[in-house]
Amino acid sequence: MKWQPAVIVVLILATSPRASVAAHTKGRAVQQLTSEFKNGEYIWHPEISPAGPVVIIVSLPEQRMYVYRNGVRIGVSTVSTGTNGHETPTGMFTILQKKVAHESNIYKGAKMPHMQRLTWTGVAMHAGNLPGYPASHGCVRLPVDFAAKLYSVTTNGTSVVITDDEFAPGETAEPGRLLSGKTGVPSTAALAKDQFEWHPEDAPTGPVSIILSISDQQAYVYRNGVEIGRAAVSTTGLGQGVGSHVYSALDKIDASGRRQWISTASFGRTPAPNVKEVVDNMTIAPRFLEYARAAVRPGTTLVITDLPVSGQTRSGPGFNILTSD
Repeated sequence: MKWQPAVIVVLILATSPRASVAAHTKGRAVQQLTSEFKNGEYIWHPEISPAGPVVIIVSLPEQRMYVYRNGVRIGVSTVSTGTNGHETPTGMFTILQKKVAHESNIYKGAKMPHMQRLTWTGVAMHAGNLPGYPASHGCVRLPVDFAAKLYSVTTNGTSVVITDDEFAPGETAEPGRLLSGKTGVPSTAALAKDQFEWHPEDAPTGPVSIILSISDQQAYVYRNGVEIGRAAVSTTGLGQGVGSHVYSALDKIDASGRRQWISTASFGRTPAPNVKEVVDNMTIAPRFLEYARAAVRPGTTLVITDLPVSGQTRSGPGFNILTSD
């Protein structure tokens, strides 16, 4: 973001004008997820997986949040998301900013403890009132106690996936689909075989996300929500029906010098493909692959999907939606 002299930018987080700390839901810890999981309840067991990259999944129909660390679920919580006309957007986000004590810039007195910003246009996760149904102006409200616990395990760059599929599988390891929202078409024409673009100067710093779209036959690299690279790709053994799979980069490098990845969530009927096998069996410009590998850091998110990426549904830095027909 470039700041110009004499320009005042007001960042507005979506919340209710009546929100105050006294009205926030404190929350109640329970030991396990059951069919009787009630509003305001949460589960928190970070000791199960004490280290590794964190990925957060929010299911809008379920009004729940699922927290994974190193691919293991360490937390579940009830949430309250956006109402009709103020919907919480779906897609893949990264945490852009964190503040323990934050107050809305527009709704004076609206407290948002343990705020974690997802877009610069006003969507965040924070402690708030959970009435048992969607009630925010777009933010993801959390119980006060859970919001503090979640804050303690995230960093700027942590991946957050928000879904709106109403047919979530029974197993909570797969709460809904990643890909949803309005269908759009790519904002630029697809690159032809062996072509690629690489413009790291468009976003010199920030968290990196990579999307491999089997449908588009394109690979996309985003840094801080800005596309810095794109390449034509053809794959062997992957096609329609592979589903969508989310991975996090580990801090481990194998004997051949290649980054190790862990599957954190899968949406579809097939098991998560092995990342190294996918790379070994695809055709892509070698120089682009070299650039992309150099941009990866521990915690980088990779999505392999059989659905297209829509450039028209990005709401701003840090937010990209994959869409289906």
